[in-house]
Amino acid sequence: MKSMTGYGRGECARDGFKITVELGAVNRRQSEVSVNLPRELEMLEAQVRDAINARVARGRVSARISIHATEGNLSARMHINKRLAEAYAAELGKLARQLKLSGEITLDQILRAPGVFQSDEELVEAENIWPLVERALKQALEALVKMREREGAHLMQDLAARIGTMRKSVERIQKQAPLTAENYRKQLLERIKNAGIENATADDERLAKEIVLFADRSDITEELTRMQSHFQQFEDCRKAREPVGRTLDFLAQEMNREINTIGSKGNDAIISREVVRLKSELEKFREQVQNVE
Repeated sequence: MKSMTGYGRGECARDGFKITVELGAVNRRQSEVSVNLPRELEMLEAQVRDAINARVARGRVSARISIHATEGNLSARMHINKRLAEAYAAELGKLARQLKLSGEITLDQILRAPGVFQSDEELVEAENIWPLVERALKQALEALVKMREREGAHLMQDLAARIGTMRKSVERIQKQAPLTAENYRKQLLERIKNAGIENATADDERLAKEIVLFADRSDITEELTRMQSHFQQFEDCRKAREPVGRTLDFLAQEMNREINTIGSKGNDAIISREVVRLKSELEKFREQVQNVE
């Protein structure tokens, strides 16, 4: 079980360049990847997304990748494209003659022309730099996944504690449920007696039918059985190695449905009290599940 939040960082340096990758992940119901790349590496976005999606199934992941010249590679930090500069000079001279403009073309004007003055990052070819990006990205993903696993272990402990509390409530309800019809029979006899109705006994056929109907309406055996099944499915999720966030979210919805039905059919003060406790714990359970991958 993993959390959806985490952070990872990776670096790789070679051939005078250093690639830095930073990953940050936050909660989100679906998977979403946001990639921030330098302009010269934009064509690697699809490869970066595929690598992240292979390790992250749920949550919003923001990836920031930067490229820098390493120390000792100062000579590679600035480059002048001489051929392009010569072409600009020739074209600007031709334009000046055509427009009959006076004045000389200066070096400053040529250097300001797009592409004449280039940094080392601008000269990088994305295909050649991908192995460095891939290695740094792998380091960042490993760190991100480890943090998510650590937080996921804490989440699992909390969720297991919530399930444990709900198990105890369900056990108390199971003990109380068989007594509900008998308590109703006693209450019904007491009300009949207080109403002054004569010739009404515990063996009265009409009374027996009413008790049978009540027992049928208030039967929560199926709901309690399904709750036990949901608890077991949670245990299966604890052992699973694949992402279980969506499964747990679905289980929480199903448990909520069963608890509401138990509350509406229970007709017993003790059961009602346990239903309130179940709802409280389930709400905390659902909040935590929103953090699970």
